[in-house]
Amino acid sequence: MGVWLTIGVVSVALVLALVDGESGLRTWWALREDLRGAQARIEQLKSNVSELESESGGLTGAGEPFALERAIRERLVYARDGETLVRLNATGDGSPRIP
Repeated sequence: MGVWLTIGVVSVALVLALVDGESGLRTWWALREDLRGAQARIEQLKSNVSELESESGGLTGAGEPFALERAIRERLVYARDGETLVRLNATGDGSPRIP
């Protein structure tokens, strides 16, 4: 009798673990998928950081002291006080009025 009771309790616990939506195996699998996605995003961001660090490596040299400032201002479209910012979009097609 005790063996059958143990088998029954284990079977019920297994069924509950498979069916329970809040703390069962489905939730665990969903969390594992979220973790994989987060790890992939972390790797992508690390790659972006290394690209940006290599890009900024030449901006800190003594040859052009304002290169870092210029790069930041261009990327963020900032202007100093008293400056007028003019941006021209180069489409490569030429002006529609000039053939």
